[in-house]
Amino acid sequence: MNPGSNPSAVSTPLCDIPDYERQAKAVMSEMAWEYISGGATDEITLRSNRESYDRLRLCPEVLVDVSQVDTRVTLLGHEHPFPMLLAPTAYQRLTHPDGDLATAKGAGAAKATLVASIFATHSIEEIAAAATGPLWFQLYTQPDRGLTRDLVQRAEAAGCEALVVTVDTPVLGPRYREIRSKFALPPGVERSNLKGLAGAAAAHRPTEQSIYSAVLNPKLTWKDLDWLRSLTQRPVLLKGVLNPNDAERAVQAGVAGIIVSNHGGRNMDTQPATIDALPRIVERVAGRMPVLVDGGIRRGTDVLKAMALGASAVLIGRPYLYGLAVDGAAGVTRVINILRREFEMAMATAGRPTIAAIDASVIWR
Repeated sequence: MNPGSNPSAVSTPLCDIPDYERQAKAVMSEMAWEYISGGATDEITLRSNRESYDRLRLCPEVLVDVSQVDTRVTLLGHEHPFPMLLAPTAYQRLTHPDGDLATAKGAGAAKATLVASIFATHSIEEIAAAATGPLWFQLYTQPDRGLTRDLVQRAEAAGCEALVVTVDTPVLGPRYREIRSKFALPPGVERSNLKGLAGAAAAHRPTEQSIYSAVLNPKLTWKDLDWLRSLTQRPVLLKGVLNPNDAERAVQAGVAGIIVSNHGGRNMDTQPATIDALPRIVERVAGRMPVLVDGGIRRGTDVLKAMALGASAVLIGRPYLYGLAVDGAAGVTRVINILRREFEMAMATAGRPTIAAIDASVIWR
């Protein structure tokens, strides 16, 4: 595996996210690329996440004073300089030798909040030590409640400002690209947050005789949320909500926010694109909690569209992994800055100088 590259050796400048995607594919192993870029079964949802953004058209307003563009947002009581966070992604050392540590450094340099994955290839304590910006922690609840409690307490002790519970993965979806590429964690790459614990060394996915994984909890239900929230003083968000009825249940359950997500098209295929699901969720929530969205975001105009349809902020996943693969921490920073600059340009050319000025009228009807 060749997990990284020096951009100075690249023959053409890396100007935007597609440039980084192409170069990342060139420098990564086939197995790592297939793991990161693939989706479930026919990958209809994976493609739809991107295509649905492309179908939306923007309706700019002209002769607006946009000499200053203000991208600041407040989430869970904290101000963020722009409405983009880094989504949790597993096994980052498949992408670059420095993995999650480089991502944490790159995010900090760009002043972006990182949501660290429970399946990181560095521990949450190591990631927190490398981070210079805000850090959240993503959790798959474990079948062992004691282990779940320990993980929550470790994340809080490490300084994580919020807990993101992924709720759309009782089992993994059928990802045939992974199977064809014979996905396996290389020697020395492990689930560092589970190191030394039962299930930590279990295979990435179950055998053909079962659909269940040793490190996922198919028994998690709404009644478990009170117990989970009792473990921490930090805000708890639910990641993986597409159904408006689930959004209402989340409000009633007292969680701090939800993330509209279809797991990047990696679990159940033929689900709606997240940008298509977002307006129904926003309508049901009706301002009672923040609604974030991920999936398919590759341009600053995508961020503008998501905000116009009611998102409080967005999360990016694969784009920063492309930057990580190409140039480590510097690549992560560069990708974030590209998207941030494109978003500022989109706001200015749309005649929306502040986040508050972005509303549904930005979308061409």
